[in-house]
Amino acid sequence: MSEDVVADAVSEALETLPPEIAERIYNVSVEIADEVPGRPGILGLYHGVPQPRRTGYNLALPDRITIFRRPLERLFGHDPALLRAQTIHTVHHEIAHHFGISDERLREIGRY
Repeated sequence: MSEDVVADAVSEALETLPPEIAERIYNVSVEIADEVPGRPGILGLYHGVPQPRRTGYNLALPDRITIFRRPLERLFGHDPALLRAQTIHTVHHEIAHHFGISDERLREIGRY
């Protein structure tokens, strides 16, 4: 059950982005993994060069956004609607990092 909720929520998060955001996302791979070894509380991770810092970025491998299924399920799997909402939130949070928005800034604007 939860695996489908997480996968469906990741797809929903990407498909329902406002067009002005979606059209600015490029060279990013979004994937789902079980969890980060040794770091069981990490829900998502952006790995790459945020857009504001990109220079000479042609032919680069895609940046990666990884959403971690097991921590999401442990924390929110008791309620499929909550699991869906938190997965979508995590995807949006990692997309913010793609645009160079830090955790500190996300806290300031109440979107952490």
